[in-house]
Amino acid sequence: MTTSSTDPLTAEAPAADLVRALIAARQTVATAESLTAGLLGATIAGVPGASAVLRGGLIVYATDLKETLAGVSADTLAADGPVAASTAEQLAVGARQRCGADWGIGLTGVAGPDPQDGREVGTVFLGLSGPEGTEVVRLKLSGDRWTIRVSAVRAAITELLRGLRSG
Repeated sequence: MTTSSTDPLTAEAPAADLVRALIAARQTVATAESLTAGLLGATIAGVPGASAVLRGGLIVYATDLKETLAGVSADTLAADGPVAASTAEQLAVGARQRCGADWGIGLTGVAGPDPQDGREVGTVFLGLSGPEGTEVVRLKLSGDRWTIRVSAVRAAITELLRGLRSG
């Protein structure tokens, strides 16, 4: 059996840059992931030294788990649905609070192949909660399921890097 020392997920996003930046800032991150189902956490964990900054993550693929595990309010889910800016915002805050991290990232969206709850394939909401507050970015991604999910991970890592550098 041949093994490779390179994690293929880390080649898809600037995860090593993120880990270095978090270490330099002495800050931590946690995730609450729906459409990416742990892919973001796994990508960050693929970087040597990630254990110093990655607190953990919540895989909340099922709508009810967004509420029970990540703390998204039942009212938000009823009014806006699982794929919404308000849901991503609460996912990010929930990840941050429940895992005791400096930063929380929430990802929810539609990877396809079919639309969901009136949202087109490629619609992604990225919540980022940090020391200075919480923001949400709406993404319109294209490609197949894998491409959309990997693109969402890349965007999340890039946005957190931006947040670290501006803070």
